[in-house]
Amino acid sequence: MTNSVIVVTTRDALLDAAYDAALAGDWSQVRMIDVARTAGVSRQTLYYEFGSKDALAEAVALREAARWMEGADAAVVGHEGTPAEAVAAGTLWTLEEAARNPLLKAVLTDDVGGLLPFLTTRAEALQAAAREHCAEHLSSHWPSLAASRVALVADTVTRLQFSHLVLPGGRPEQVAADIALLVSSLLGESA
Repeated sequence: MTNSVIVVTTRDALLDAAYDAALAGDWSQVRMIDVARTAGVSRQTLYYEFGSKDALAEAVALREAARWMEGADAAVVGHEGTPAEAVAAGTLWTLEEAARNPLLKAVLTDDVGGLLPFLTTRAEALQAAAREHCAEHLSSHWPSLAASRVALVADTVTRLQFSHLVLPGGRPEQVAADIALLVSSLLGESA
């Protein structure tokens, strides 16, 4: 039996502290000194690592996006008959996870805290990461797809998923099926 050692970096500790602060309520009232103190470091260390409160919020969002993509990847396994099937499985997992995710709930219900723009008007970094991940998955599993079609599908799927995260519309199963139908259409597949 091997003992596994989990190494928590300063960056991880700061991201964990910021995550907890975001869950607790109004992000606009969160002070960097409090995040640093919770993480067990100085405020200077926090600013050295992230530069600003906005950069810290974006880093939390990007870390959550990476975790999200890992979960979506796991959900897609076994559903890769066609690109549309893979997208449907990933979309379904994404929407169901969104309903359970405490950070997303906090962001969507904190009207004045300042985090919602990281999913809407300031979401380019998150969308770019998700779009790139989707495109890489499609290209690696279906190398015969035209790069321009892969880019179009990845962009469309990402934008639709973000839209449904911010403003849910319909049962997740139906939304996933509708997006899969759109993917089939974009790729010229028969549904």
